[in-house]
Amino acid sequence: MACANMAEMTDNLKLTLFSTDGCHLCEQAWALLEQTNLSKVTVLEDIINDERWLADYGVRIPVLQHSSGRELDWPFTAADIIAFNREI
Repeated sequence: MACANMAEMTDNLKLTLFSTDGCHLCEQAWALLEQTNLSKVTVLEDIINDERWLADYGVRIPVLQHSSGRELDWPFTAADIIAFNREI
């Protein structure tokens, strides 16, 4: 049943991970997304590509953003990511 719930959860899910090159915390965050099978529905955005992102996330990355606009700031765990995506 947990797998069915995860499948349902990812059907309409879109996440964005704000990061940048050389960010070891961002690499850890991506590994957690892979571990939770959510990397498939996650867009990786480099904050250097947008001045607004750089201003908003420059000292906060990695930041995971849900398509609803909610954000999860580092540090987070795999369990935190799953819980974050269930809160709608």
